[in-house]
Amino acid sequence: MSPAAAATLRDFYEDPAVPVASGAGRSRRQARLLARALGPVRAGAPGATVLDIGCGDGTAAATAAEVLAGHRLIGVDWSQDALRRAQARIPYVVRGELTDGGLPFATGSADAVLFSEVVEHLVDPDAALDELHRVLRPGGHLLLSTPNLAAWYNRGLLLAGVQPVFSEVSMRRIHGRPGTQVVGHLRLYTARALRGFLAASGFEVVRIAGAPYHDVPRPLRPLDRAACHLPSLASILLAHARRRRE
Repeated sequence: MSPAAAATLRDFYEDPAVPVASGAGRSRRQARLLARALGPVRAGAPGATVLDIGCGDGTAAATAAEVLAGHRLIGVDWSQDALRRAQARIPYVVRGELTDGGLPFATGSADAVLFSEVVEHLVDPDAALDELHRVLRPGGHLLLSTPNLAAWYNRGLLLAGVQPVFSEVSMRRIHGRPGTQVVGHLRLYTARALRGFLAASGFEVVRIAGAPYHDVPRPLRPLDRAACHLPSLASILLAHARRRRE
C-alpha cells in the first residue's frame, strides 16, 4: 500500500465521527464464548491475559470485562484518539499495529485475543492473522467477529441487483446499497471463507456462531435473530478458534 493510501486510511480511522464500537450484545456474547473457553479463575492463580485488538473507544472491552472478571484485559488500537477515549473505560490500553511485530507483546504471551469487527477493515488480513498467531500461546483462543457477506438479506439484495449491506465501494459515501454511513469495510467473508482463512492462518476452528445486527429494521429483527441458528445466514459471524499447538 502506498504511503498516501496508508495516510488516507489513518486519517479515516482517526476521525471521531467514524464508529469504533460494535453492539454491546455482540460484545457480551463474544465474551461469554471466551469465558466458557477459559473456564473459571482458580483461587490463588493468575487470570488469563486477554488482548482486545482494535479496542476502539473501549466500549466493547468494558462490556467484555463484566463477563471476564478475574482476567487481565488489555485494549490495543492504532488510533490515538480511540485510545484516549478507551482509557476512561478500561484500565490498560496500549498502542499497536497489525504488522510484522507491530503488537508490543512477546511471542506467545497472550492467552486469548478478542478481534471484534476489525478484519473487514484491513488491507492485509493475512499479516494481521500472522501477528495474532505470534502473540498467542499455543492453544490460545481467538474470538473473531465480522459481518457476513452471505447474510440472509444480502442474498436477496444481490439477486435483485442491489449492493449487499456491509459492502462499500467508496470511502467517501455509500453507493448502491441500503444505509448512509461509511465505516471503511475493505474485506467481507462468508462463514465458509472465514473458516478456510482461519485454518490457513494456523488456527483450529472450534465453532462459528451467528449474531444479529443492530441496524436491521425493527420489524425484521425477529427474523434476524432466528437466522443466528444457522450461522451461514446470520448477520454477524462469531468465530472461536485456537492457535494450533506446534
